Amino acid sequence: MITLKRTDSDDPDFRFLVGFLDAELSERDGEDHSFYAQFNKVDMIKHVVLAYNNGEPVGCGAIKAYEEGIAEVKRMFVPLASRKQGIAAKVLSELEKWAVELGYTACILETGKKQPEAIALYQKCGYHITTNYGQYAGVDNSVCMKKDL
Repeated sequence: MITLKRTDSDDPDFRFLVGFLDAELSERDGEDHSFYAQFNKVDMIKHVVLAYNNGEPVGCGAIKAYEEGIAEVKRMFVPLASRKQGIAAKVLSELEKWAVELGYTACILETGKKQPEAIALYQKCGYHITTNYGQYAGVDNSVCMKKDL
């Protein structure tokens, strides 16, 4: 059974999963990885959701303030062995609920063209592609998405 836990970026299970996420992104992004990595630091993230399957960490995601009323979804990851079980959608849904509780009215996120399964997940969960924002403006490999909550 999948259980969810709200925590922060100091949680060792979050750090454990992010290590695998960074390794996978480094492989997928190739030489572009260092550009993206600078925006994916995990220090001081106050709103992290972890998913567990029988006590084992099998998914994570986080939100952080982007601007007034808008939260940015960060560090979404489910290890390969646990994919296609709805875990990422559960984590994302919990992050969205938490965002509403914190007073946000929308979530934005950035993913890469080299992550088509992530794009499909976000679209299935109600996100739509929008103009690249902030540091991703003009970055060809970035896909930015938004959902009103």
